[in-house]
Amino acid sequence: VQLQAYGGGLVQAGGSLRLSCAASGRTFSTYATGWFRQTPGKERKLIAAITGSGGSTYYADSVKGRFTISRDNANNTVYLQMNSLKPEDTAVYYCAATLYWSTRGNLNDYNYWGQGTQVTVSS
Repeated sequence: VQLQAYGGGLVQAGGSLRLSCAASGRTFSTYATGWFRQTPGKERKLIAAITGSGGSTYYADSVKGRFTISRDNANNTVYLQMNSLKPEDTAVYYCAATLYWSTRGNLNDYNYWGQGTQVTVSS
C-alpha cells in the first residue's frame, strides 16, 4: 500500500481544513488508517484512527469534538476534517495504514506511511 497525504496549508485560528490520504492498492479497505502529527523535537502522535470498514473510530483527547476521520473505500481515500483549529494544532500531519486495529500510538504498529503535509494555524 502506498499512501499520499495532502491538503495541508495555512489557516487562521478557528478555521477549518480537510486532509486527504490517498492510497494505492485494491485491498485498502482491509487496512485501518490513522492520522498522526508531529512538531519539531517532539514525538509523532496518533490523533485519529478508523477501521478498514469505517465502522469504528478513535480520537485523541486533544482533537475530540473538533476533528472527524472518515473514509471512502470506493476511492481509496481517508479524510481528516479539522474544525475549530488552534495554533497548537500546527504540525506536520501523516497518514499511516495497518492491518491491525491499533490506538496505542505505537508507530511500529503501522506498516505503511505517507509523506507529511504541513498544517499551520495562525493566531
